[in-house]
Amino acid sequence: MSNEALKRTPLFEEQLALGAKMVPFAGYEMPVEYSSLIAEHEACRNSVGIFDVSHMGELRLSGAGAKDFLLRMLTNDLERIDEVGAAQYTLMLDEDGHIIDDLIVYNTGGEYLIVVNASNRETDLEWLSSQAPGDVEIVDESERTALVAVQGPKALQVIGELAGKDWTAPERFCIREALLDASLPALIARTGYTGEDGVEVFVHARDAVALWRLLLSFPEVSPAGLGARDTLRLEVCYSLYGSDMDRTRTPIEAGLGWVCPKTRSGYVGAEVIAAQREDPPAEVLRYLLLERGIPRHGYEVWSPDRLLGQVASGSHAPSLGRGIATAYLPREDTKPGTKVEVDIRGRRFPAEIVKPPFYHAQ
Repeated sequence: MSNEALKRTPLFEEQLALGAKMVPFAGYEMPVEYSSLIAEHEACRNSVGIFDVSHMGELRLSGAGAKDFLLRMLTNDLERIDEVGAAQYTLMLDEDGHIIDDLIVYNTGGEYLIVVNASNRETDLEWLSSQAPGDVEIVDESERTALVAVQGPKALQVIGELAGKDWTAPERFCIREALLDASLPALIARTGYTGEDGVEVFVHARDAVALWRLLLSFPEVSPAGLGARDTLRLEVCYSLYGSDMDRTRTPIEAGLGWVCPKTRSGYVGAEVIAAQREDPPAEVLRYLLLERGIPRHGYEVWSPDRLLGQVASGSHAPSLGRGIATAYLPREDTKPGTKVEVDIRGRRFPAEIVKPPFYHAQ
């Protein structure tokens, strides 16, 4: 896709002014880094990193049948978020049990806000719309919504100062309204993709620049790009759609069976998941820790005498000083503790299959 065809978030000009290096991502022109990946990664682990994630999609579902419809379309138990303001990580599957998308659904009171992956926004909207009964309305609010992730051990302190002394931060996986700097209306969700505590701030697209500048007025806040977002999420083993899972994989294969409660049935793809629990798939997602070398997507994973699979996600982990990766490998031959090798530019580097996560955020 040419740069002319790429979309831009409301913060595009702000990112250029900060010297961001821009790259194509999910149909958007997005910042991959501002200063350096490692500096931005460490800022999020030690202080506050802010990420423009306005490319994500936001769908709002309402109507008398919205809850029953989502109970059928999503794998996790929506009954667990009956309280207004509660949120849940979940999956949407097709009839074959393959993952259409992973998403977060928020109960915003009489309706549901669903945040979907940017690359899947149109697919998700089409799928939901094709399945929805007449008493469910689905509205795509993506173009008029901006989303900024504020992540790190000092994130709540920053948001608390902007929201005022009478505001209380939501609990983890909950969402709450706020008026930032006494004039900027926002929805504050205690969610994120870094493993650190923090929030994701929803504002109208017209308020995105004001929010961004407010956040950057704090000396402890640093802008961070897609590069740091990827290393942060990989260290804590948060899956990336398109790499660690896609339309060819089921939740059981992708290590996401926990998002499909065993007590649940009746959702699209449920029969496949139940069958795979009884007869596990041959390949599953595994986690590799290397002594040396940096694994990348597509690199081969070997036992001493045979090819086992390929790296799904791979990178240097700044918090560990080691290479880390995920890969779909034979389930029986690659249990935690198994030694394997990763082919990096024609040379094999030793690795060990480990239990997730690679890193525990403080």
